[in-house]
Amino acid sequence: MSKDKIKVGIVGGAGYTGGELLRLLLNHPAVELVFIHSKSQANKPIYSIHTDLFGDTDLLFTAELQQEIDVVFLCLGHGDAQVFLQEHSFEHSVKIIDLSQDFRLKKDGNPFVYGLPELNRDQIKQANYIANPGCFATAIQLALLPLAAQQMLPESIHIQAITGSTGAGQGLASTSHFSWRANNLSVYKAFTHQHLGEIGESLSQLQPQTKSAIKFIPERGDFARGIFVSIMMESSLSLAELQEMYALYYNPHPFTHFSEDAIHLKQVINTNKCLISVDKHQNDVLITSTLDNLLKGASGQAVQNMNLLFGLEEKTGLNLKASAF
Repeated sequence: MSKDKIKVGIVGGAGYTGGELLRLLLNHPAVELVFIHSKSQANKPIYSIHTDLFGDTDLLFTAELQQEIDVVFLCLGHGDAQVFLQEHSFEHSVKIIDLSQDFRLKKDGNPFVYGLPELNRDQIKQANYIANPGCFATAIQLALLPLAAQQMLPESIHIQAITGSTGAGQGLASTSHFSWRANNLSVYKAFTHQHLGEIGESLSQLQPQTKSAIKFIPERGDFARGIFVSIMMESSLSLAELQEMYALYYNPHPFTHFSEDAIHLKQVINTNKCLISVDKHQNDVLITSTLDNLLKGASGQAVQNMNLLFGLEEKTGLNLKASAF
């Protein structure tokens, strides 16, 4: 094994987030993949599941865990990561980046740092354990952080956000079948989506006295990947003041960009970028944000957090090409 590379293990490498992580880390110049754990696919080639990787790697899935690693990514289902860590342990020096929702909320005894770099970059650099944010949560928080930082979140925030089918994971469900999803649109978990908890905690971190009521309507879209968020609220700030606020807040952050022009989904698909735009009509403000749910909303952000943990330039291994058409 190379001594100058970060030695990485992946647990749950057969799913969507595990596959995206593999695609990124196989091309990361500072990483050596040590194992890709999957009980269901043990001893099979990686490309037998992630068929696009045929010709790129001869690595096999394994049911065994190795300890000689620097960091492990947990790409398990919600609820499964906590159980896995109860049943398995790693050396204290091994850093853990969890992509499930199991450790995102602040609780007594929870040692995980919430891994949203645009909010917690300094804490991430010093952490041992990272809870990677949810995809909807990332897109919504990035759209609201500049206002929260200035204590300017209003009392009422209305959010409509549409996500692609990969947001539901690789397991089959009636609403993820092509014949149901194609040419279709539907609402789910209106007002009750599980990402509301982490969104509230992050906004309160910047605006502690916030009493904002967030009314969130998630929708399933007729496409594979990506999230597009539309946020409506009232504000007395001028459009120029809002634009300056957003541009200044995100100036130090390499993956989140403020655009004065209207944005669209294809600008971010297959990238680790989040784009944000603001418009205003009379006293009504529209904030839009968009990202790839599997990259900036999951595996790309996890690699971004790994780069911060190990003192690498934040964009290392993440200079990705968008699908413009």
